[in-house]
Amino acid sequence: MESARVVATLARYTGDLGLAEELAQDALVAALEQWPADGVPTRPGAWLTAVAKRRAVDQFRRAETLRRKVGELGRELEIDGEAYEPDLDALDAGSDEAIDDDLLRLVFTACHPVLSAEARVALTLRVLGGLSTPEIARAFLVSEATAAQRIVRAKRTLADAAVPFEAPDGPERRRRLESVLEVVYLIFNEGYAATAGDDWLRADLCAEALRLGRVLAGLMPAEPEVHALVALMEIQDSRRHARTGPDGAPVLLLDQDRAKWDWSQIERGLTALARADAVYAAVGEPGPYHLQAALAACHARARTAEATDWRLIADLYDRLVHRTRSPVVELNRAVAVGMADGPAAGLEITEALVGLRAMQGYHLLPSVRGDLLHRLGRYSEARAEFERAAELTANTRERALLLARATACGKAER
Repeated sequence: MESARVVATLARYTGDLGLAEELAQDALVAALEQWPADGVPTRPGAWLTAVAKRRAVDQFRRAETLRRKVGELGRELEIDGEAYEPDLDALDAGSDEAIDDDLLRLVFTACHPVLSAEARVALTLRVLGGLSTPEIARAFLVSEATAAQRIVRAKRTLADAAVPFEAPDGPERRRRLESVLEVVYLIFNEGYAATAGDDWLRADLCAEALRLGRVLAGLMPAEPEVHALVALMEIQDSRRHARTGPDGAPVLLLDQDRAKWDWSQIERGLTALARADAVYAAVGEPGPYHLQAALAACHARARTAEATDWRLIADLYDRLVHRTRSPVVELNRAVAVGMADGPAAGLEITEALVGLRAMQGYHLLPSVRGDLLHRLGRYSEARAEFERAAELTANTRERALLLARATACGKAER
């Protein structure tokens, strides 16, 4: 839970992302040795950061390099032998919303133009979101080996280029913004629907993505896509308490108890969307996050599932497909068209996606097809699609849901 903040602070002090991660791991080992005997500190993140900074000082001294940083760190930490106690108040100084926020610096550093777009996102997801290599691979629809190579090469490239640990200003900041927003949204998505494990959602990742989005909105109030992304995440996250049952099993959107939605959070999202609308009124065509936020708002404004304006949602997805050319967005359009014009129309859209290489391991394609086939009464085909989707997902909760739907199709056949 604390790893991203610890790594970000260490990266600012050392100027080396790889070293920062190693020091954070060393601090964790020290915690595993000391906390069972001494107890967990009141502020474990500050304890880990202080110990890791001390290790950094030791490394700098042994290497007889970076003398200035050694002096600065030594004065700040006031090291006094093995009995050193970190100054937790000093370590927590500063506002999360300030421009010198370490996590924000880390995002912009990991999104430096010296890296490819894919490497920027993969690296930031790893060091900021704490996602595993398999989770990142699934987010990108690539193999685990490819994702791992991107992360390793990205760290090496940043080190070789001596990229400074900083949040850029002016035009450079805007140039990197698209990649930064992609990073934040992918972190949120991993929290909203976990790709692997036993939990359907990971609230900590959603909260971290929302925090970063709000920081960006404060830093860049004239950027409509920043407000749009915040709106999208606020509205999506407002459904969190309705998305799982008492046993943690997933509850699909149309089956959710909307009284459990956080309507104050929805209002915050709609307010952020209005800010984006106001800016776009002056600058032109809405961007992809604005369109996605408008889609989320359509669901949020419907107090019942039956009140959902599926025609408007289908039209918005059509605009989003033309903007992004994404097969995943096209699959979402198939769902909307299936609701607006009937399941046969939605199924027809999915046919063009079946042969795409990028969609071969994407479990939501057979899941959507299974739902559309079920609504058409083609239960045998639907059951096969749900079983295929269950094989592809790495999330145990989602697998159980898909297998239950496959079983229901088998019963309907009889």
